[in-house]
Amino acid sequence: MGLIGILVGLSALIYLAFRGSSILLLAPLAGLIAAAFSGEPLLASWTQTFMRNAADFVAQFFPLFLLGALFGKLMEDSGSVTAIANTMTQKLGTRRAILAVVLAGAIVTYGGVSLFVAFFVIAPMGIALFRAAGVPRRLMPAAIALGTSTFTMSAMPGTPSIQNAIPMPFFGTTPFAAPGLGLIASLIMLGFGMWWLKRQEARARARGEGFGPVTEPDNEAAEEAAENPIVRERATTAGPFDPAEIHSSEETQKVPPIFLAALPIIVVIVVNLVMSFAVLPRMDVAFLAQPEWGSSSLSAVGGVWSVMVALLAAILTVIAINFRSVPELRATMTAGANASVLPILSVASLVGFGAIVASLPAFADVRNWVLSIEGGPLVSLAVATNILAALTGSASGGLTIALDALGPTYMKIAAEIGMDPALMHRVAVIGSGTLDSLPHNGAVVTLLSVCGVTHKEGYLDIVMAAVVGALIALAAVIALGTLAGSF
Repeated sequence: MGLIGILVGLSALIYLAFRGSSILLLAPLAGLIAAAFSGEPLLASWTQTFMRNAADFVAQFFPLFLLGALFGKLMEDSGSVTAIANTMTQKLGTRRAILAVVLAGAIVTYGGVSLFVAFFVIAPMGIALFRAAGVPRRLMPAAIALGTSTFTMSAMPGTPSIQNAIPMPFFGTTPFAAPGLGLIASLIMLGFGMWWLKRQEARARARGEGFGPVTEPDNEAAEEAAENPIVRERATTAGPFDPAEIHSSEETQKVPPIFLAALPIIVVIVVNLVMSFAVLPRMDVAFLAQPEWGSSSLSAVGGVWSVMVALLAAILTVIAINFRSVPELRATMTAGANASVLPILSVASLVGFGAIVASLPAFADVRNWVLSIEGGPLVSLAVATNILAALTGSASGGLTIALDALGPTYMKIAAEIGMDPALMHRVAVIGSGTLDSLPHNGAVVTLLSVCGVTHKEGYLDIVMAAVVGALIALAAVIALGTLAGSF
């Protein structure tokens, strides 16, 4: 009965979430359904298991959600994201329209800008560029997904994405875990995705397919998506930014020079690197072991601290550069802060649901099945994160659930066989960013809506660019990591 309860609860969560119901209501309901089938006390399951684990996630990662959303909103309203996208489109032109959109998305998201901010800023520009180049509109979502939701989210060393931060407390790693493997995975994702998109473009040109009918202004689809409550509900489990805040403040009409626009992104990368390898290792943090500081250690908090300081330095930089040009700085900062609230609570609710499931006696069978998968711990870890990210429609939620339930076990295995936890970090993050891009994923729904493309028109190309390429990269990392270890 316990396994049946887990499946019923999970099915209810997936079905009702896909229909646009709030995850804040669904997650505890689904968890209580699973607990009821196992005969567990329902009130205690809600308050002692669900809420405590959800609260732990908020306590651990809310600073990253807050600073990430604030930085993204400042970069949007200062015109910095627009300036970077404009530069890419001007430098690469209509002959390389797809590459321009991919690189624009990659640059801003690797620099810490939320992928949802990138969606809403880059999509209208990309549509204009694709129309001028005669590239089918249906390829736009896949091009944006390749740049914003693949290698810069899960593979590039040092990426400040929340997905790259989640494994750090579990494995005691930094944002630069397994940098060589991460770079190889990034090249595979980018190379495969570009090959597919250029192939599709060539096939479209050969049969005379152009951009398609122009029935609305370039930004109309993005405007409608920002106000769509179903898009909002699905999006907030997929990224640390609430789309409802996109138009809560005014964007400057004066775009900054490209160097000043890119400087905050450079600051994120450099400060993250310096904090990870120079500052934190030299700090005396013995006080963390004391009970009043959570009986913790630098390995448990250092990675999160690095990203926090990097984002904070970038926020101060973008404010200093654009203090006079942002029309409503206070409104911009308020909108950025507000944009972090619903996402952190939505993902925390998924984590709470996972905690209830993991506490049930029947979950021992699930754990044993995962650990018994042939191919070694890297393969079983990849399978676990893939499945949970796919079922929840959230890379961050699925990854946290997997590591909450199995992280200590994998750390024990790593110690027994002498495996570097950094390798597990990179496999787990890449694994969470593959099958999460199923049709019900919030980022997929939002991206298609922003681009004015239906699932039927654009989803296959998203699968090839964002899922298949990532799976190939994941397989390569597992193979190389098994043979050569972490590097």
